[in-house]
Amino acid sequence: MANSDSSATLAAPLAPKKENITPIGSKIAELNESRTELLSRIQSLKQDMQNWRSKLDTQVKIYRDEFSELKKSLNVEVDQLRSEFQELRNTLQQQQEDVTASLKNLGLQDSQGDSKDVQDPKVDKKDEDKHALTEEDTVKKAEN
Repeated sequence: MANSDSSATLAAPLAPKKENITPIGSKIAELNESRTELLSRIQSLKQDMQNWRSKLDTQVKIYRDEFSELKKSLNVEVDQLRSEFQELRNTLQQQQEDVTASLKNLGLQDSQGDSKDVQDPKVDKKDEDKHALTEEDTVKKAEN
């Protein structure tokens, strides 16, 4: 009887295992299906990420190209302004030299006229002071 009891005991645990195997099979099938869905979602997300990166790279390239063009354009405009300011500076210097030369010529003509005409020396001194002040004002204005 010990043998029959032990075989009955062994048979009893095997029966519940068979019943447990069927739900495990369905669980494995569910897990496999879930795994397949997750892998599919992961692949989809990877593809989305690659598309996003590609679009982003394209936008960055476009912005860099635009920035480069703007930079070139700005450099051309800056060079043009520098050139224009240099021309203006040269013109102003030439005008200043012309004014200075004219004032010197006027001063020479005044002094030559003074020696020919006999006038009161006090009046001549005042005229020279006015002429000197006018020349200084002209030079200052030309510099500004």
